[in-house]
Amino acid sequence: MVEKISIILFSGAMDKLMAGAIIASGAVANGLDVNIFTTFWSLLQFKKSGAPKPTLSPDAGNMADLVMKTMKEKKVPSWLDTLKQISEIGNVTIYGCAMFADLMGIKKEDLDPIVKDVIGVSQFVDMSKDAKMTLFL
Repeated sequence: MVEKISIILFSGAMDKLMAGAIIASGAVANGLDVNIFTTFWSLLQFKKSGAPKPTLSPDAGNMADLVMKTMKEKKVPSWLDTLKQISEIGNVTIYGCAMFADLMGIKKEDLDPIVKDVIGVSQFVDMSKDAKMTLFL
């Protein structure tokens, strides 16, 4: 059986989305399959259009502007670009949360093509029950 990691993205904050992408990248580098379930505020960031502009979480405090400026200067790839890159080299599958999508009137075709499907939480829990680890960000 292939080992896998499950990641639940809840936050729409750019730094938390980036953390999820970096962890997924490390998992792919270690030969793990990655399943990502994106719900609530993170799901909004996967919209093709009309996504809120991602900002850093309040944890960044007064360093937010400096962090954003430094990332731009160092040409750090976006969290979405990172997910797309690792999807080309590893088995990374991203799912949208059906409950939140329904609540917000979001259809699968409204989401970036990297989102494979919109599924219920019970489906994601079932596919995660034998994961090597499950992370909530």
